[in-house]
Amino acid sequence: MGKPTDIKPPFSEKTARAKVKVAQDAWNTRNPELVAQAYTKDSRWRNRIEFFQGREEIISFLKRKWAKELEYRLMKELWCYNGNRISVRFEYEWRDADNPKQWMRTHGNEHWEFNDDGLMLIRDMSANDYPIQESERRYI
Repeated sequence: MGKPTDIKPPFSEKTARAKVKVAQDAWNTRNPELVAQAYTKDSRWRNRIEFFQGREEIISFLKRKWAKELEYRLMKELWCYNGNRISVRFEYEWRDADNPKQWMRTHGNEHWEFNDDGLMLIRDMSANDYPIQESERRYI
């Protein structure tokens, strides 16, 4: 896995796809401190109905997220790119900590904006969750 700053804008199709892959790999570690290193110290996030800013808030959010979303497994796909921006679609699956027998799938989109050093300034995410059977899992 590369470092977040290894791939900098302006993006080509090749570098945008590489940036998405690095992000996917980092998120699949479920390590909040590692994931947070891809964002500027004052990065602004919208995650569904939550709005927050900064690496400490990102780490706090991710700790809460992965305490609830057990066995989280993510797939990201490049949707489009231009200059210092990338949009992705994603799916991830997880087991609900409040109901451990229930598997969920989440579908969504993210819009990213990067600084010149390749760190993410803005992350804007929308998603929907729905229950699935364990036998329907795609990402194991």
